[in-house]
Amino acid sequence: MDILLHVCCGPCTVYPLSVLRQEGHRVRGYFYNPNIHPYREFRRRIGALVSLMEKTGFRAEIDREYGLTEYMRKVVFNEERRCAICYDLRLEAAARRAAEQGADGFTTTLLYSKYQKHALIREKCQRYAQQYGVKFVYRDFRTGWQEGIDGAIALDLYRQPYCGCIYSEQERYDKKLRKRLRREAAEKGVQAIS
Repeated sequence: MDILLHVCCGPCTVYPLSVLRQEGHRVRGYFYNPNIHPYREFRRRIGALVSLMEKTGFRAEIDREYGLTEYMRKVVFNEERRCAICYDLRLEAAARRAAEQGADGFTTTLLYSKYQKHALIREKCQRYAQQYGVKFVYRDFRTGWQEGIDGAIALDLYRQPYCGCIYSEQERYDKKLRKRLRREAAEKGVQAIS
């Protein structure tokens, strides 16, 4: 199959790219991430992807427009739904691009992270696949979590310390907020990000 892989960053691409190539697919990337903040982080993630491309022969289209304004307009006053909104922005764009390019299907590196909302990502990808008439190529890439980390380190790729959005950056530094989120997650029976 000819697969368009939505790419959130270089390190998270290592394992999914390896799996899809081993399965015999032709894989092209698409970097579209208006959620990433600040601009310097956005540039660092593009730099890591370019480095991955140079070292592995991976080809990817990179949307270099810093889309923070678009992202913020969608999530402000909707913070409790921010991940769902963010997934909509990125996954719809990926499905649309896959259809425009005539790809057989699409998938996303978001399915690699054990910190993302996996079931929600899968649901949204299925919806956009149907909407744009392309196949959603589902894989649970989380099984290769450590392999991907080891691969990114071996390739000397910049590895980011947070999801990318301004809210996840706040959570990274705000100890009181992290403590509250862990308590709320424990009450719901969900593992929180530490």
